[in-house]
Amino acid sequence: MVAGEDASPPAVMTDIKMSEVDYQIRAAVHSDRSCLVNLIHFGTSIHQHLDWKSPLDWLGRSPYFIVERDDSCAAALACPPELPGVTWIRLFAVTTHIPINFAWKLLWEAAQGELVGESKYVVAALSLQNWFNNILESSGFEHSDNVIVLMRGNSFVIPDPKPGVVNIRPMLVEDLPEVVKVDHSSFSLEWRNSQESLELAFQQTSIATIAETESEIVGYQYSTTGAMGGHLARLAVKPSHQGNGIGYALLHDLLKQFKRWDVKNITVNTQQKNHTSLSLYEKAGFKPTGESYRIYRSIL
Repeated sequence: MVAGEDASPPAVMTDIKMSEVDYQIRAAVHSDRSCLVNLIHFGTSIHQHLDWKSPLDWLGRSPYFIVERDDSCAAALACPPELPGVTWIRLFAVTTHIPINFAWKLLWEAAQGELVGESKYVVAALSLQNWFNNILESSGFEHSDNVIVLMRGNSFVIPDPKPGVVNIRPMLVEDLPEVVKVDHSSFSLEWRNSQESLELAFQQTSIATIAETESEIVGYQYSTTGAMGGHLARLAVKPSHQGNGIGYALLHDLLKQFKRWDVKNITVNTQQKNHTSLSLYEKAGFKPTGESYRIYRSIL
């Protein structure tokens, strides 16, 4: 199905009797939007991936499955790929009308059936809750790392970067194809963003800047603001230019802008094993908050 199109629900894939209750699993379609809204808002166990898109934005893409009971949504799972060879668990939502483990078994088996092909697939999940940790571990997902949260106040002054290292300027829409190249060269497979996501992120950011030399774009950052303060959402530097102070220059410029805006608290998330990023953020006055989330991986 082409994204944006709708169709009548496909034939039932699975019909299982459990405690004399019939459960049916099928692919989600655009007309399921209202029932998914209710499921996400009123379900008892909800996992949503932290992303620039909401789970509803993935409707029309596959794998995206619903378990029905009496024509109502009892559970849903979405993990459509954004880039070849990798995807994230974007939604797993369950109501009281179906046991959590049973719902996961039905939905995960259906999703694997669509993802498994001739080449390997990395399926990743950023788990925010213990019950979801247990679900993933019982299905063979490996705990590969943690995302940790760091914070700093804006009273801490950091030294200026070395002059002439790089030029920092506001990002323009026409920069996005080069930003994609920087992104893909800087991050491992599961952490890369597609051009679609980077365009969407660009529309939602408060501050987006580019680091460039005379001949090329070598780094970028995206940041947002809200009631709780500022958040550095994304920072990347081409590997060939890392170690030259470019990441620090981007961060220093961002913190100056936040200070002008009187943003009091600034947060950033990074992987616990990413020692390069941790060193950069600690140099800029960020401190761990103690908040962390588990990252899981499975290779199909």
